[in-house]
Amino acid sequence: MAFRPQILRNGDTVGVVTLGSPLDSRIINSRVDFLRRIGFNVILGRYTYSYAGYLAASDQERADDLMSMFRNTEVKAIIPSRGGVGVAGILPYLDYNVIRQNPKIVTGYSDVTILLNTLYQFADLITFHSLLLIDFKPETPAYNFNQFFTAVSTLLAPREIQNPPGTPLISRVAGNVTGPVVGGNLTSFMDTLGTPFEIDTRGRILLIEETHEPVNTVYRYISHLIMAGKFRDCIGVVMGECTGCEPAYGEYYEDLINEVIVPLGKPLMTNLATAHGTFKAAVPIGATVNLNTENNTLTVLEPTVSL
Repeated sequence: MAFRPQILRNGDTVGVVTLGSPLDSRIINSRVDFLRRIGFNVILGRYTYSYAGYLAASDQERADDLMSMFRNTEVKAIIPSRGGVGVAGILPYLDYNVIRQNPKIVTGYSDVTILLNTLYQFADLITFHSLLLIDFKPETPAYNFNQFFTAVSTLLAPREIQNPPGTPLISRVAGNVTGPVVGGNLTSFMDTLGTPFEIDTRGRILLIEETHEPVNTVYRYISHLIMAGKFRDCIGVVMGECTGCEPAYGEYYEDLINEVIVPLGKPLMTNLATAHGTFKAAVPIGATVNLNTENNTLTVLEPTVSL
């Protein structure tokens, strides 16, 4: 069983780091102010505001920022400012034994997907495919905050992950399977294939979401995963949104699901509100979930934080 980080309470300290691409300082400041207004203490990594082209800082420097948050006993949650590119570069510089001994809430999506899955695989830590710093603003839908804080600030279990009203979950291939959930942004975890940090889907439920890739490119990535055995090894599949994914050659995302994913025969649920969409479900990477496409439910079976 994976380690559960300590529960997040009002008044706790959260650490903000930039682990991939840089973010405008004005956006960082407004989001940090929001976190403080809703009751959290905030500390910033040394390189949170840094700018080095398409990266915030060197791989070593960004990794050092993350490790400083894990070593800081006051920090209860680590919130990356954004994704972008480059998160994979920090992975060789992390001390997974230190992380395992100091479990903390780590949340995010997009390129942070790489970190979420690696922390689960190398440090046995449950992480959260949920909000980034950029999402902590008044305009964020209440659904997103409810999902996040239910996952990290309560011991509620079992917890059924439900879409917002008017956005139905869709079961495509019948089945009832239970196991840890892994995955997230397709482009991002594709970066780990063929590396020591390659995503492990054996006996696991695979979550996939994508953003702003044409459908033929999404097909290319899915085909690669098939040939790499990732669909063979998983026990079920949950497809999130493909936000802003344009059709190609007259084919749409729905066509790709029906023509490529459905024939694989794995229990399959689609249309989960995820990550790059307006509404963001909180999916705990590494936690045990039940995917029941006969009853059209996705349920987290265990608490994802501890006292």
